[in-house]
Formats: sequence, structure tokens, C-alpha cells
Amino acid sequence: PAPPPKDGGKKRRRRGGGGGGEYKRYLLMVMKEVHPDMGISSKAMTIVNNLMSDMFERIAEEAARLQKYTRRRTLSSREIQGAVKLVLPGELGKHAVAEGTKAVTTYIAHLKKL
Repeated sequence: PAPPPKDGGKKRRRRGGGGGGEYKRYLLMVMKEVHPDMGISSKAMTIVNNLMSDMFERIAEEAARLQKYTRRRTLSSREIQGAVKLVLPGELGKHAVAEGTKAVTTYIAHLKKL
């Protein structure tokens, strides 16, 4: 008979892998909110989806690198903002951080109303 598993038979969560999510549904919702009369081809949607996945991966990797420099175990908003500024050049990075901060503030305000 095989020896029992070291983790006591409990299921363990896997880290990493996965390859990210699909953003197509959300991209379409945002596009229809901003430009209700416009459409997008499936090929263009795949390109934008891949762009989103690539950007999130780059930001996550840079944030993890910054987090290692601080020698802390918790990834904070400071590392995310720093990663965004490093990945996105100049004004684009500044605007992205400002919009992200605004979105989080709006989300927290919405949660407090519930």
C-alpha cells in the first residue's frame, strides 16, 4: 500500500499556473457603457484580452519584485502603485495610479453603504 499523503489527505490549493483570466466579458460591458452603438470583432477582442493579461502579469511580477526588496510578506498598495509607475511610462503611469486609487475609493464607499 502507498504511504498516506504528507498533508493528511487534505486538498491543497495550487499557486501560480492558471495563466490569468478572460477579460472579454468585462471589456465588452465597459465598451457598451462608453460607446453603446459600437461593436468589436472577435479577433480585436482577443488582442485586447491578451494585452490586458500581459499588462496584469507585468505589473504583478514587478510588484512581487518590489515586495521582495521591502522584505515583507504582504503585498501592499504601495508596491502595486510603484509597479504601475515602472511598467507604464510617464504620464500614463501617473494617470493609471490616480484612476486606480479613485476606483478603490469608490468601491470602499460603496461597501460602506451596504
